[in-house]
Amino acid sequence: MPLLAQSAVEKIKTLPPDVWLKIGIVILAIVISVLLFRQVMKMNKILGSIIVFVVGSIVFFSWVYNRNEPKFLTPFVEKIAPFFPTAGSYNAKQQSAPKTTR
Repeated sequence: MPLLAQSAVEKIKTLPPDVWLKIGIVILAIVISVLLFRQVMKMNKILGSIIVFVVGSIVFFSWVYNRNEPKFLTPFVEKIAPFFPTAGSYNAKQQSAPKTTR
């Protein structure tokens, strides 16, 4: 029976090339973001803090709008999502007929 079991190396060999491309892109994005963060932190601390805050805010509001936040943030986003527009509410408004006033 152990002879029939696949080893981890054999399973890795069967992965399609697009998986390796995605893994490479993620690793490259992590390296670039760490290098950029280090460069920002070499600047004036206030300017660096503002840049980090703006980037973090854009990512967070994108998560709230599209509702694709990480699982551990879902309870927090559930509480604040009614105060911000979401893609679902926008699409629902676009599907309804416009109101006419006469």
